[in-house]
This record gives sequence, structure tokens and C-alpha cells, in this order.
Amino acid sequence: MPGIDKLPIEETFEDSPQTRSLLGVFEEDAAAISSYSQQLFQAMHRIYDAQNELSAATHLTSKLLKEYEKQRFPLCSDDEVMSSTLQQFAKVIDELSSCHAVLSTQLADAMMFPITQFKERDLKEILTLKEVFQIASDDHDMAINRYSRLSKRRDNEKVKGEVMEDVYTSKKKQHQTMMHYFTALNTLQYKKKISLLEPLLGYMQAQISFFKLGSENLTQQWEDFLSDIGTSVQNVRREMASEVDGMQQTIQDLEQSSNLHYMPDPDPSQVPINRNLTRKAGYLNTRNKTGLVSTSWDRQYFFTQGGNLMSQARGAVAGGLVMDIDNCSVMAVDCEDRRFCFQITSFDGKKVAILQADSRKDCEEWIATINNISKRIYLSENPEEIAARVNQSALEAVTPSPSFQQRHESMRPITHGLPRGARTSSVSSAGSETASPALSVLSLDTLVASDTPIQFDIISPVSEEYAGQAKAAGPGRRTNPFGESGDSPAEESEESILHQLFIVRFLGSMEVKATDSSDIIYETMRQILAARAIHNIFRMTESHLLVTCECLKLIDPQTQVTRLRFPLSSIVLCATHQENKRLFGFILQTAEGRADGRPVTVCYIFESNNDGEKICDSVELAKQIAFHSEMDRKATESQKEQDKAKQKQQEELSKQKLIDKDLEEQSRLIAASSRPTPPAAGADGQFLVLSHSQSEDSDTGVEGREKGESEA
Repeated sequence: MPGIDKLPIEETFEDSPQTRSLLGVFEEDAAAISSYSQQLFQAMHRIYDAQNELSAATHLTSKLLKEYEKQRFPLCSDDEVMSSTLQQFAKVIDELSSCHAVLSTQLADAMMFPITQFKERDLKEILTLKEVFQIASDDHDMAINRYSRLSKRRDNEKVKGEVMEDVYTSKKKQHQTMMHYFTALNTLQYKKKISLLEPLLGYMQAQISFFKLGSENLTQQWEDFLSDIGTSVQNVRREMASEVDGMQQTIQDLEQSSNLHYMPDPDPSQVPINRNLTRKAGYLNTRNKTGLVSTSWDRQYFFTQGGNLMSQARGAVAGGLVMDIDNCSVMAVDCEDRRFCFQITSFDGKKVAILQADSRKDCEEWIATINNISKRIYLSENPEEIAARVNQSALEAVTPSPSFQQRHESMRPITHGLPRGARTSSVSSAGSETASPALSVLSLDTLVASDTPIQFDIISPVSEEYAGQAKAAGPGRRTNPFGESGDSPAEESEESILHQLFIVRFLGSMEVKATDSSDIIYETMRQILAARAIHNIFRMTESHLLVTCECLKLIDPQTQVTRLRFPLSSIVLCATHQENKRLFGFILQTAEGRADGRPVTVCYIFESNNDGEKICDSVELAKQIAFHSEMDRKATESQKEQDKAKQKQQEELSKQKLIDKDLEEQSRLIAASSRPTPPAAGADGQFLVLSHSQSEDSDTGVEGREKGESEA
């Protein structure tokens, strides 16, 4: 016989929508079997009640057997062996329908009894179990709803105990009823074959017995065929008995193993939390807004599918997409009216879902699973193994890695004379245990400042510098209470050549010493991530990072208020993580941070939705643009100074020329005024000095006189 379709008893505890959908198929099949068995029963009852109508009833039976292959059974619809067997039975019954009369007693014992027993006992048992299961399922839903609405106040311990006991009783009753119901439906798949074959076999044996196995219509070939059918029926019966025993044993095993899971909030010491999952499914309560301030909670079945979170209502054929959880953020939240709640925020921050689990264990497993999916671990070949390795690495990350220690071996000072307790690890400031002395010296002397804390919130280490600048600016300058920079409106409205915006989440910052290598950023990332993993810090502040040619700004995405401003000239190094390119960080160095005048160097670590290399490239591009702009500005100022010097030189030359010309005029006048006067004949016997014009007039006068005398 071909394979028998069965309901999975192992999945009755989870009671997923897929199991309910499969149960619906089996229930539909049971209804079809009941309908078909009722028709077959009526047909055989006609044979039993009316010997005169034996031929017509036999013909109807044969007709129904021929139509078996046209029936649309949800299960075993393509059973060719069963169809061919019934077709051969139909042929035999057709041959006997015109000449056989059935003795009523033989028909009652061999034909009517098996089908009546199947109809009155087996099918009614299925109907009764269905009603009992429906009642148990409704009781469990009511108990779960009461449990979900429990108050967080501690003065309700008695009510809480009663509700939890009610959940335990109803869940156990539903589970046990469902397992027995599945067993009955699985058994029905065997019984429906027996209920069809045994009455037909009895009918044929009655006919053979009636004709003393000597009828002309019954040959040795048909006897062999009937013998084979009888053997097949016995095989199916033995297989059914073996399967029933196996299902009963499975029920016992599941009852023993599921006893701890009947309680909605089991003890974590008895049921450990698995943080290495990359797939999870189960019922959660989701919060929906019903008004401006009012909300409601709906219970649905949630499951992960790749990088998507899906939900499915009970009885639905398929699930619907809730949100894309690639690059998302998830954290536990405190709701006023519910316990065990967590919030999922999509990668772009536009979609938020608040869900409630049934227990703390379930809540933490959902958070860990979504975190693993957000890191795209599910795309690897062995996702659970990689998730376990990542979580283990995060837990072991409290101690610096040996490779990093070897790279800085030459930088480590000699510490043989130092006492064991002279130094402590920088990670101990974040709450971890003290590392070994050698590693502590390495961490303190070459990486971070001594006793520096890890700050997980946005706190500017250069706020004192800004405060000092604001104080130096004079009493008339007003400090912005929202953290915006105090630049003038003209400076803020000034457009920059580069203007790029990224979505980032702040992981933490800590003070470092060295600034000459990107290994400092890698080590800072490792220590901050390790501290977050150890202290279960999942909350991250999301901001918009604006990269311009003057500075980097962290802007609040809701209020558009500038949280922090990093001058571009103070950023000395920017790098991404070697393996996880979404992590990036930069080192900020201030000119005067401490009282002793030494600069403060702080490393900031962020997580981005985009590739961190793009952000680092944008920062480098901004620094190059700023550098070239500064060079152009200096060149322009130098050119202006040269032009001013040339203009000043020209003016000096012009003044010198004017001075020389004035001196020349003065010299000529002085020379003319100091020249001696020539003597002229006069009445007093002295000489008269005449000028050039006077001498010309005198000459003209002499020539005129001579001309007048000649004319006369």
C-alpha cells in the first residue's frame, strides 16, 4: 500500500498556523470520508433491506466504486492502487448484480456490520474529539488573554497564581486533546481503507459462500484476487496497529518533555535561553493604535523568513510581511500595561513595532534572534554556528587579542618592577573584571588613557572647550540650551561644497592616547562592543551625520537639532572595522582640553546603515576639499598682498617722480635768478643788460630805420 499522510503530533505543542491549516485539510478529508461512507452505507443497506432491489443496489455500488477515482479527497487523492482495486471490485459486482440474491444474515454479518461500526463509532469519535478540542482551544485562548492582561503590581500575587495555574491547566488540556485528536485523524486514514475494503470483502465472501464457490462467474483468478485483497487488508491493519502504538508512545514522551513548557513563564535555570538562533516562530502580542492616545493588543503568530519578520493570524492560509529586519535595531522596552515587551525599528527608522512575548526567556530569545538576523548571519552556510562564534567572541572580547598585543609588543614599556596591582585595565571602568598586568599596561600605555570610562550616550568631550570659547566671546553671547552651535546666522547659512547625510547609531566613545594607527580605532571598537555585550546594552542613539567641508554634525532626526559638532580640523583619523564594514570610528583631538595644556584625544565609534567606508571616504574628501580651499584662500591672500605691494610701490614711484620734477623746476628757477646782468652804454657811462626779447626789438628797430632812409 502507498504511504499514509499523517498529522505531526510533535507540532501540537507549538500549535502553529501551518499545523492548524494542515488540521483543516484532515478535517475536510474526514468530512469527505463521512459523506462518501454514508453513501456507501446507504447503498449496502439497500442490498440488505431489499432482496428484490438487489440488482439495482449492486449496480449503484459498482457505480460508486467506479467514481472513486473522480473524488477529490484532500489526502491520498492520487492512490492509483486503491483506485485500480476498486475498479476491479466494481467489475465483479457488475457481473454478479444480475444474478445474485444476498442472504440477509450473511449480508448483515459480513457487509453491514463493518461499515456500520465505522460510521457509528469511528466517525462519531472524530466529531466528538473535534468538539472537545475546540472547547479546550477556546479555554486556552481565554486563559492566555487573562495572563497577558496581568498587572505589573506585586499586590496581585494570588490573582497571578490563579491565572498562571489556569494557563497551565488549559494549555495541558489543549495539548493532550489535540494529540489524541491528531491520533484519531491519523488512524482514520487507515480505517477509511478498511471501511471500504472489509464490507466489499464480506459481500464477496457471502456471494462465494452462497454459490458454494462453484458459480460460473467466480473463477480461480478472482479467488486469488480476493485473497490478495484480504492479505492487503491485514497488512494495513497491522501497519495501523503499529502506527497507533508509535503515536501513543510519542504522546507519552511529549507529555513528559513538555511538562516544563506548560507554564507561560518557565524558570530560566530549567529552560536555558538560546541566543544563537537565526530563525524563530511563536505567538506574540502586537500593539496597535486605535486612536490618538489609545492602543490595543492583538495576538498573532510571528515567524522569521530570511531577513523578514512575518505574521499570520490563526486560520490564515499564509503570513504577511511585518517589516524588513535586515540592518534593523531591536531593544527591550518598558510598557506601562505589559511585561516582556521589545521594540523593533527598521533600518531607515520609519517603521516601529512593539511586541510582547509570553515570558522573559521568549523575549530575550526574540531579541537575540533579530539581532543575529540584522547582522545577516542567516546568509552563511552554518548560521547557528557563526552566531554562536560571534556571541562567544563578544563575551571573550574583554581581554585584548594576542595579535593586537604582538603588534604593539615593541611599544610596551618594561614593567618587571611594577607591582601586580599597580595598573588596571581600561575595560574595568566599564564594569568588567581586571585583566592581566601585561595586557593592562599595554592597554593603558599605548591605547587609552588611564581610568577612562566608556560613554554609551552622546556626550561631547570638547564641551568644556566650547564653553570656554563662549565665555571668551563676551557676556553678550547667548548659549543655546539645545546643544546647537553658537555660530552666527551668516556662518550657518553659508553653503558648503560637500553636503552628505548618513544615518548612524552611536555605540560609544572613550579617550585614547595614540593617534598614529587605525589599530587604535579597532581596539576601541572591540572594547566598546565587549562592554555592550557584557552589560546587555542594546539601546543606541540614532542620529543623522552631516558631512561638510567645515565640520561633522550629529543631528537629531526628529527635532533637527544639532547634538554635536566636530570641527573637521580636529579629526585626525577615520577608519572602518576590518570585517564588519558597517562599524566605523574617528579620532577627535582638541587643542586645549586639560588644565595642564595637554590635548584630549577621544575615539568615537558608530554603526551605520550604509557602508562605513563611504562615510570615511566622505570625511577624507571633506578634509581634502577643506585643505585645497585653505590653500586657495592663502594663495588668494598672498596674491592680494602682492598686488597691494605693487600698487604701493607704483604710488611711491609716482611720488618720487613728482618730487624730482619739483626739484628740477626749483633748480632752474634758482639758476635763472642767480645769473649775472651784462653792462650797457648809458648816460652815466654804465652798461645796460637787455633780455633776449629786448635785443630782438632793438634789432628790428635798426633795420626799420635803415629801410626808411633808403626809400627817402
